[in-house]
Amino acid sequence: MSSFSVPTLASQYKMASDHSSPYDTFRHPLELRYASKEMKHLFSPRMRVSTWRQLWIWLAESQKELGLSISDEAINQMKVNQIVQDDEFKIAAKEEERRRHDVMAWVHTYGLCAPAAAGIIHWGATSCYVTDNADLVLMRDGLDILLKKMATAIDKLSAFAMQWKDQPCLGFTHLQPAQLTTVGKRACVWIQDLLM
Repeated sequence: MSSFSVPTLASQYKMASDHSSPYDTFRHPLELRYASKEMKHLFSPRMRVSTWRQLWIWLAESQKELGLSISDEAINQMKVNQIVQDDEFKIAAKEEERRRHDVMAWVHTYGLCAPAAAGIIHWGATSCYVTDNADLVLMRDGLDILLKKMATAIDKLSAFAMQWKDQPCLGFTHLQPAQLTTVGKRACVWIQDLLM
């Protein structure tokens, strides 16, 4: 049985260094306080829709492989136009106003960029094919970012625990003072929480 590896779109697409486009950053009231630049970029409108496009490319390639009549030119145009450009957001907004459906708005916008593929984009798929699978891809990529940061935090806490392994302090049970322990031991409990 062969293993299947899915490349991350985030690794293929590098955001412009000035971050000036509003489509490169996830917007939410909580993001100002808690989200890293990496996460805001990952969950940005551009990455979400570009991930939809990656899913449509994979769908078309699979359908072609199974014998459906899809030209190489159609797939090539889809690949060349996978990363959404700023002006396409305005086109998609007009399409959504007209069609009253976000996914169909982006299907038609993509078709304008890849005219040879216009008739086969989203062929036989449901809206949930792109929305739900894109969410899963983005969450997986977000976990990749988070796990690296978590490993760094655990490494630093481990060094802290070793440094303070002999420093006595008061332990707590249910936020109530308990028996003596060490700062190092308490740090190990924090590490255990991160490992779970």
